[in-house]
Amino acid sequence: MIAVERKQRIIEYVKQHYLASVAQLAKEFDVHEATIRRDLSEIEKEGTLRRTHGGVVLAQDISSEPNFSERVMENTNEKERIGALAASLIEEGDTIILDSGTTTLQIVKHILNFNQLTIITNDINIAVELRNASHLKVFVTGGVLTPGSFMLNGMHTNEMLRTVQVNKAFIGTPAINARSGLMHFDDQLVPAKKEMIRVAREIIVVADHTKLGRVSLHNVSSINDVHHLVTDVGASKEEIDLFKQENVQIFQA
Repeated sequence: MIAVERKQRIIEYVKQHYLASVAQLAKEFDVHEATIRRDLSEIEKEGTLRRTHGGVVLAQDISSEPNFSERVMENTNEKERIGALAASLIEEGDTIILDSGTTTLQIVKHILNFNQLTIITNDINIAVELRNASHLKVFVTGGVLTPGSFMLNGMHTNEMLRTVQVNKAFIGTPAINARSGLMHFDDQLVPAKKEMIRVAREIIVVADHTKLGRVSLHNVSSINDVHHLVTDVGASKEEIDLFKQENVQIFQA
């Protein structure tokens, strides 16, 4: 069996069984374990499967997500802890970007005590939460309001982001993979996130454990662009180790 055919059959096997060990796959395809490890390494780069300790699982594909009112009720405790921990990475005098999202929204309540902070956001909900913080400077990007959310997006959003440079960008995502990086199912939302990442000195991804290891259709950035990942203690050690191998600093709330 040639390598291309074997790799396709490995994918089919894992899709059927969801997970498999290297030993199982070596026995199934009658090859040495080193051959299977090499195959799995190549397949993982494509984002179809995700390596674990001693084996592989199917990478969960994200093709959509609920609207804001539903998402804000999901993993609320985890998001609150992530928001508090992420805010501790902010320093007095920073200029920051807060990406639109239910997790980045949780950062807001922990930055009200700063005396000097500039915040740029494409989220109307975040801007409203900061409306009485007269001691902070808040910029709203402008853009088209995305149905079912508080997100501003599109050409005007991107143009505003191109004009700034910031210390830190806090990015939300439905999918982050240690091999494939940040990913998103909606191509219309990718350009703004790319701009946020481009104009920031430090990239901090805030994502609860359900987003880790996921893949989606469109690539937002390489994992090499991410400096810090703030997640919760529900993330598995195996998953965390994969990010550490890519030199991402991990904070778990």
